[in-house]
Amino acid sequence: MDNNARLSSTRPQRGRFAVVGIVALAVVMTACTAGSTPHGEFARDKQILASCDRSAPPASDIQIDGTGSSNSPAITEERMAAVEQIVRTTAICSGRVRMSVFSGSSAATATLFDGALPLHGATDNARLKRVQTVVDDAMVRIRDAYEPAVAGLKGKGSDITAQYRLAGEWANQVGGEFRLHLYLFTDGFQNVGVKLGQQAVSKQEAAELASKTNVPKLPGASVTVAGLGRVAGEPPRSDVVEGLVVYYDALCDKAGAAKCVSVTDYAPEGR
Repeated sequence: MDNNARLSSTRPQRGRFAVVGIVALAVVMTACTAGSTPHGEFARDKQILASCDRSAPPASDIQIDGTGSSNSPAITEERMAAVEQIVRTTAICSGRVRMSVFSGSSAATATLFDGALPLHGATDNARLKRVQTVVDDAMVRIRDAYEPAVAGLKGKGSDITAQYRLAGEWANQVGGEFRLHLYLFTDGFQNVGVKLGQQAVSKQEAAELASKTNVPKLPGASVTVAGLGRVAGEPPRSDVVEGLVVYYDALCDKAGAAKCVSVTDYAPEGR
């Protein structure tokens, strides 16, 4: 088509093209925003509900390492995003949440939240419509308490393995009808009792070290250790992180947990 033909065909159709363009833009905008609407969130919540183990609701024990090595604004926000996901899933599955920060010993631990997350309603849909309000209320309490709790932690060092004992004690308190889900958000560098500095350890060394570490039995529990090697400063070498993963996997196995996850980055899973 030459230029004259193109101009003559364009002028009389400009109005029709404008209408089609507006309709097309509306369709695109609707498609782009559909996934972020409350309806999309509700659908995801229904998927979580379908995956819940109703015979053993989760007792989610969230422990955050409050020591300075991994205490940066970026890491804290990553952890809070993960905490919110855990709180949401726990609420949907009619569970309980305990959220704490710790440093150099089991005594140097501050609890920010401990309780059920009730979703009132006569039907599943009615209860799911309350999820966001319940999660928002819990997260406001957790966020408001977090910085003062970290600032108030006593003692030096990081005693990560002590949290396994505290988790076992809490699971016994909430009762056997719940299943313990322990989440430890830490860089993994324990320096109280067990020494796990930023040097590489072989798989054999890590396994032997775990075998000498005292941990309680956590039968049926799910244990996730996330953030291994995530520090505020220069990141450790990959072989150092690999040693940490082996150690915490072996420690979880020794505790007799049903599921063990030791990773650098937390990724939520449906229950």
